[in-house]
Amino acid sequence: MKISLMNEKVTFQKNVVVADAVGNHKNVWEDFYTCHATIGGEGMASSKEKEAAGSIVEDVGMTVTVRYCRKASEIGSTTHRIIFRDEIYDITNVDHMNFKKRSLKFSCRKVRR
Repeated sequence: MKISLMNEKVTFQKNVVVADAVGNHKNVWEDFYTCHATIGGEGMASSKEKEAAGSIVEDVGMTVTVRYCRKASEIGSTTHRIIFRDEIYDITNVDHMNFKKRSLKFSCRKVRR
């Protein structure tokens, strides 16, 4: 792994449930972990077009590779998302890279707003 390629800052957010003063529960996204990462595959072969609600939209995918640490190993595909350059990406897959505890690779899909 080349450290010089980890030149982009990403923020992982966690979905948590909070209660307001009245007792209503709602889901909110809180910043969980911020680090530098290697971004790969954005806008290339992993991207494709699909039809949604009668219009053609681009389905952008990318991979995010970070160094292994205890906090990064807690990140899951159903409970976390990634913020990269003010864009939101859902995590579709977490690859532990043969469980060697050197790096983690996240496959992501851009969220349509």
